[in-house]
Amino acid sequence: MPRLHVNIDHVATLRQARHSKQPDPVLAAGLCELAGANGITVHLREDRRHIQDRDVRLLRQTVTTLLNLEMALTDEMVAIALEVRPDQVCMVPEKREELTTEGGLDPAACGERLDPAVKSLRQAGIEVSLFVDPMPEPLEAAARSGADFVELHTGAYANARGAQRESELLRLVTAANYAHELGLRVNAGHGLDYENVLPIAQLPYVEELNIGYAILCRSIYTGLDQAVREMQDRILAAAPEMD
Repeated sequence: MPRLHVNIDHVATLRQARHSKQPDPVLAAGLCELAGANGITVHLREDRRHIQDRDVRLLRQTVTTLLNLEMALTDEMVAIALEVRPDQVCMVPEKREELTTEGGLDPAACGERLDPAVKSLRQAGIEVSLFVDPMPEPLEAAARSGADFVELHTGAYANARGAQRESELLRLVTAANYAHELGLRVNAGHGLDYENVLPIAQLPYVEELNIGYAILCRSIYTGLDQAVREMQDRILAAAPEMD
């Protein structure tokens, strides 16, 4: 059964809308942990549209579970990760105009930048994950890079309906199995919510699910504690029944 990592980026999105001090993503992270989250995820974007450098440094001091830093493959972000020392980093593609991450990283297209970045981060004791589409080529390139994990991009699955969703789920099952064969550990995330998470929680070899937007939307109505607990209940439902 996978662990739940809560992405708190959009707590900071609301704060930055007024350039205020509230709501505080650091406080939100603590509430998520108290509610049973197994980890906290934040994306420090190059444009700093939500999470700020100060947030990441404070979270490193206060998160008691696991801190996962999503970041672009740039010298600046690698240097920040080496300074802050999150437990895990997840390298993602970034476009300045996008509302949210639109697709997976293409490790093969990263040229000579990827392998040394992965090596330096791992030597610092930081686990490295690459956010990739559920296709053979990026999985193979991720394995060659020396990364510990891939995070399978579940956005196409989340956006599909009916037979197309079943097809996307099959792609994810195939990708999870292939990643495992390649020696990669497997995470998953993007677009997951209370209605679509169960099949993803049942994927083979998946260790962690990164979920944020759906939990924070639910928290407006129920409070953050209840929203996290309800998502954990959905994931717990993926556990096989014991005789």
